[in-house]
Amino acid sequence: MNPEHFPWRPHPWHGLDAGPDIPRRIHAFIEITPFDGVKYEIDKRSGYLKVDRPQGSSSLPPMPYGFVPRTYCDTRVGALMPGTAGGDRDPLDVCVLTDRAISRPDLILEARVIGGIPMRDAGLADDKIVAVLASDELYADVHDIGDVPEVLLRRLVHYLQYYKARPGRENPVSLGEAYGRTHAERVILAAIEDYDAEFPRR
Repeated sequence: MNPEHFPWRPHPWHGLDAGPDIPRRIHAFIEITPFDGVKYEIDKRSGYLKVDRPQGSSSLPPMPYGFVPRTYCDTRVGALMPGTAGGDRDPLDVCVLTDRAISRPDLILEARVIGGIPMRDAGLADDKIVAVLASDELYADVHDIGDVPEVLLRRLVHYLQYYKARPGRENPVSLGEAYGRTHAERVILAAIEDYDAEFPRR
């Protein structure tokens, strides 16, 4: 980020940078906190958080969840997930592992990328990058998705599998096998390229 102060609050999607050492260390703007029964989402026009919907099932987010600033999932991201019709045309999502409770949304943190989970949402690529809070000593030795305790990964996969489920409706979400840091970094770079193509010179 710019070392000088901002004269006004920057837009979380367009006004912040993607991270200090892309694609290994990223910034994550947190929209949802662990075990929150309401799904919040950035309002793309104003930059404020808005209520998207109450969680539709009893599956609640097990970790902070948000997006990487200045990313966009379109054709380049979609090309990395065979069988999709492109990206979901949203910022790239990120789930952040940390030992400490982060109890409020609407904040930015620095995270180390360790992998991701491929999600298809209504036929579109909606990758979930998995990262660890950069300053969290408990996760200092976690460098790839295989280093994550299996029970934590299962909780995240279960949440993502059902977070859009509605009683009496077909679930639009399907998940693939988790991938490691190398592929996650490719997805991040593709999302930055998609952003630059969609929002040139911004």
